[in-house]
Amino acid sequence: MNFDIETYLNERRNFVNSYLEELYEKQPNSTQSLLKSILYSLTSGGKRLRPILCMASCELFSGEYKKAIGVASAIEMVHTYSLIHDDLPSMDDDNVRRGKPSNHIKFGESTAILAGDALLADAFSLINNELQFQGFNPELSLKIISVLSNAIGSKGMVLGQAMDLYFEGKNEVNIETLSKIHYLKTGALIEASILIGGYIGDADNNEIETLRKFSRKIGLSFQISDDILDITGSESFGKNTGSDAKKNKKTFASVLGIESSHDLVQSLTEEALGELSDLKKEFNPLHGIAIYLSERAK
Repeated sequence: MNFDIETYLNERRNFVNSYLEELYEKQPNSTQSLLKSILYSLTSGGKRLRPILCMASCELFSGEYKKAIGVASAIEMVHTYSLIHDDLPSMDDDNVRRGKPSNHIKFGESTAILAGDALLADAFSLINNELQFQGFNPELSLKIISVLSNAIGSKGMVLGQAMDLYFEGKNEVNIETLSKIHYLKTGALIEASILIGGYIGDADNNEIETLRKFSRKIGLSFQISDDILDITGSESFGKNTGSDAKKNKKTFASVLGIESSHDLVQSLTEEALGELSDLKKEFNPLHGIAIYLSERAK
């Protein structure tokens, strides 16, 4: 089967964008100020990587990706909430996100916080409603909610952000610590996206474990590429480049150097593709996405 990765990503991205825009168009006018803040961040572009990975994983096992659109979009809502909160002055203090003023710059800190809170709560409501509507087994629904909540809570993404803030400006950060921060802050949600797609697609336990191994490798690879782009990227990167260095934040690129970081991205990608080969699927969109992501920072 011919596979044009750019066409694939664009089609899936547009599908997610349309779903999210329609979802919030139904909100009443009484929430207009909050709604503007939510839509500002939710519809401001972005790769839509996590929902695309979720749908691709579902497609891999079921041959169908649209059945995952609701849950995949909810994952993007969670990701957007995290970006809004990460940009706040009390967190990473970033004024630019996806090439535009951050939410708190546009709407103020209080509205930005509320927008993030609303997106997080709305995401879990959407997951519950979507899975019920499709008639999924309640046990599977609880499993999916558990996977996502564990990925983003005090043992996942939130812990990663806390560790990132704690070690900012400190010199004792080694590769092992960096790997843990990257996994928690970025990789855990990528892993959850892929696993949840597998569950919706009815993957068996062995296949889920293969997806887990694959996702951990591309999650780390993705964040290392971001580290590289923070140094080498242009304004098209979508946020302020050089911000890590200004905060004296240790990254793979600053610790290992650009060239070694590139080598590590390629090595992790090759290992991830090796994991996928065990699935023996004729069409595997995750394969193409992994290669595409590995080439971002070249």
